[in-house]
Amino acid sequence: MDLGNVVEVIGTGIEIAGVFVIVAGMLVATLLAAAALMKRKEREIYDTYRRRLGRSILLGLEFLVAGDIIRTVAVTPTFYSVGVLAIIILIRTFLSFSLELEITGQWPWQKSSFDKHTMKKSPPPPTFL
Repeated sequence: MDLGNVVEVIGTGIEIAGVFVIVAGMLVATLLAAAALMKRKEREIYDTYRRRLGRSILLGLEFLVAGDIIRTVAVTPTFYSVGVLAIIILIRTFLSFSLELEITGQWPWQKSSFDKHTMKKSPPPPTFL
């Protein structure tokens, strides 16, 4: 097995891990939402479910991009394959930004008042007059 094959297998493995992260995140988010519905905690279930699902998709997209980069740059570094990789990364980056906006209500480069631990907006900082 030469280096190209090893890198191809590693890249494919990372992409499989990305798909697994998305599917596992979807299952966990769905089970947690179902458990909250069973306990009659109906307040904010939908928003929390969407945030959890979005976070797992974002993490999975990161793995998929990493796998694409490894496979494309290390295995077949042609102008065509690098161009295709650039388009794929642009599309996935747009999806990531869109999901981040959907989850937190702000663009990734904006100062966030979103508490990632509770998945809710933090209260604004106190202002002194």
